[in-house]
Amino acid sequence: MKDRIYVCHTFYHVYITCVKELLLTANDVKGNNIAHKPQKVRLGASIVLSNMSTDFGDLKNRLKEAGLFSEIFEYDEKRADFFPELKKFYTDSGSRLINMVNRIIYTKKLGKAQIPFLPVDFRTYRDVYVYCDSDPIGYYLNYAKIPYHAIEDGLNCLVIFDAARYDNRGFFGLKAWMSARNLIFIQNGYGKYCLDMEVNNISLLANPGFNFIEQSREEMIYALDKNSLDTLLAIFITDIENLKQKLNAKSDMKQKVLILTEPLCDISTRIKVFGKIIDQYGRPNNKEATIIIKPHPMDTADYQKFFPGHIVLDSKFPMEMLNLIPYLYFNRVVSIFTVPSGIKFAGEVISLGRDYKDDPDDPLPFRQKLDRYIEELFIL
Repeated sequence: MKDRIYVCHTFYHVYITCVKELLLTANDVKGNNIAHKPQKVRLGASIVLSNMSTDFGDLKNRLKEAGLFSEIFEYDEKRADFFPELKKFYTDSGSRLINMVNRIIYTKKLGKAQIPFLPVDFRTYRDVYVYCDSDPIGYYLNYAKIPYHAIEDGLNCLVIFDAARYDNRGFFGLKAWMSARNLIFIQNGYGKYCLDMEVNNISLLANPGFNFIEQSREEMIYALDKNSLDTLLAIFITDIENLKQKLNAKSDMKQKVLILTEPLCDISTRIKVFGKIIDQYGRPNNKEATIIIKPHPMDTADYQKFFPGHIVLDSKFPMEMLNLIPYLYFNRVVSIFTVPSGIKFAGEVISLGRDYKDDPDDPLPFRQKLDRYIEELFIL
């Protein structure tokens, strides 16, 4: 039996996976550096890149060059809406009893439907790690009765939005009981075959599950040596010198403001929102600043087209990579949902949240659009 395999849906997932492997394969691994330390550490874990929501570009080749993984798989994971025959099982029937029966059927059918698309036999691994078990892979693992470790989708993401409780609001206790018996499936630690749920900081959570475990991301990064940090940069940033030049370009003695975008709402609304954010927060202390836009890896908007006077970075690397560039500093970093505690390169971090008033005279429509976006994002 093989040792371990990770299923990743985003660049952030791959980033945390690489950090875990760099810690495990280091000569001075300490038990408190990583939550899941195998009894016997072996080189050559496997990694799966799901293309369901992220275009990983040539990341697979760079992972091969780094040599951290013995096997790298690509997974053509399919959402529920790929299977038209499943639609009736997640459509509101108007009856709570019928909806519950449909949910039981849906849980099994979506899991089974993944089988033809699986790139590897997960039964052959001793440890399976999944960052986003709300995605179809989670349904498959529970359908196939394969134990796995769940890991938070993003840094402290459950603090911002607890999808498990939101999706199952109203009857959460009953549904959690059913999920623990594999009658239905609830993500983030509530499934029968989820061994544990790893988060960055349990103390921040209002309702942590009984099997939640804590692994500080900051402690993990701090434990890496320089060679490991250089390996991370080489994996995620193809031309580090070009990036450094971009970050220093046009700056002179100006302040620097970094805007972190996120794939919220439709693109036209998104452009308007981030345009207003630049107008409102782009001049710290009322002084001129160089605006640098870092698109989210899942954000497909062409910011260079809409903001030609500003510097736009490559979207295909996680924001956390900026923490690893020596002497990098921004006077201000502004985001909507990105968790500010992961940012170490700024004098001031502004996290606007879902209550951000993009239009002081009419703030409600933006909040409603955010709510609708979140519901659509987690509906399946």
